[in-house]
Amino acid sequence: MSINSTSSKSFSRLENILIIGNGGRENSLAWAIQKNELVKKVYLIPGNAGTERISKCQRISIDINNKNELVKKLDLLKINLIVIGPEIPLANGLADFLREKDFKVFGPNKDGAKLEYSKSWAKEFMQEAKIPTANFWKVNSLGEAKKIIHALSIPLVVKADGLASGKGVFIPDSKDECIKAAESIFNGKFGDSGNVVVLEEKIQGPEVSVFALCDGKKYILLPTAQDHKRLNEKDKGPNTGGMGAYSPAPLLTEDYLDKIIKEIIEPTIDHLNKKNINYKGVIYFGLMITKSGPKVIEYNCRFGDPECQTIMPLMDQNFVNLLEKCSMGNLTGYEKIDTSDKVSGCVIATSKGYPHKYKTGLPIKIGEIDSIDCQIFDSGTSFSKNGELLTNGGRVLSIVCQDKNFDMVFEKAYKNLKEIDFDGMYFRNDIGHQVRKNFSKEN
Repeated sequence: MSINSTSSKSFSRLENILIIGNGGRENSLAWAIQKNELVKKVYLIPGNAGTERISKCQRISIDINNKNELVKKLDLLKINLIVIGPEIPLANGLADFLREKDFKVFGPNKDGAKLEYSKSWAKEFMQEAKIPTANFWKVNSLGEAKKIIHALSIPLVVKADGLASGKGVFIPDSKDECIKAAESIFNGKFGDSGNVVVLEEKIQGPEVSVFALCDGKKYILLPTAQDHKRLNEKDKGPNTGGMGAYSPAPLLTEDYLDKIIKEIIEPTIDHLNKKNINYKGVIYFGLMITKSGPKVIEYNCRFGDPECQTIMPLMDQNFVNLLEKCSMGNLTGYEKIDTSDKVSGCVIATSKGYPHKYKTGLPIKIGEIDSIDCQIFDSGTSFSKNGELLTNGGRVLSIVCQDKNFDMVFEKAYKNLKEIDFDGMYFRNDIGHQVRKNFSKEN
């Protein structure tokens, strides 16, 4: 594939790809990218133990904050494209720095990443662009929060303004719980991310995830997804980074998706341009389908996790070409993603105690996994000195399967989970309950 660019680091072949990140999202991105026949090597900084099980993949031990050493390493490896997975490096301006050094980067600059790292900025952005979202109040102190909470008669959601690894959102059942949530944020539960609190009108409806690959002007949509954020079955318990997902989301019919494109996606990209933000990366639209139509709950400046693990097996080998086109501002607007005609589902296995305190360093045993249309993507794993696979995070790994329908997908996923074991392993048994026809019969 020829590339129209004068950059010294532009190549006609996507031979060497770098992914930054160490979670399940990055694991699945590496797995999808290495399927391209032109790709010779996929490097991960730092990756995790699961990297070792993916063809063409290699981990690199280097501090991304040591920018001089990072550039030297990337030049040595002749990196053709950099994909930044997590939100923190994006919020810290890593994409900006690497572009200044003439690398092709998939991931927004710091100003674009503000869609995620400042919830109040994102809400004001939506307000300016007339994008449908819940009413909100930005507060700078606990006293200010208390006044608003006591004055309002509507139920509220309490959010830390900054990044909190998906755990900075509280859905209280009373005014007292609202105040306690605001108090915990202002008291430093999330560090500087809690210097500002967003109080948001609680809206009702199912949540869905929509992803747009953006080159600054044009975009292309990935398959839709629906995830499960609550820890426990029947969507109870605390919010987590995500306990499972499925794709595509049947709830989003073609007509409904057209409405989302016209009222949310295109106005978002248009308003980014009005603000002179050249957004080259993925925009995650976390949506709620309310009685009055779709509304934005949040933006993310990266692929969702576990939605990414769920969607990647549906991609064909040309997926990495689209990432490169985005990085260069070269989308035509007519590209189509060739996806599998199957559906996909993901179940996350976590450490006991997650999303609060949990132990790491526990041995993981993996038996005979059905490898036909099934993948294991590691989220929090490492190796012992003796090469034993160990837990190294709250969310440890995911089982992802594809098949003709969701019943078959989750039957395979839960069957495979029986082959995996570590002390305190926990997972939800009802992932995909919205789309599993036989779930109610079994339970």
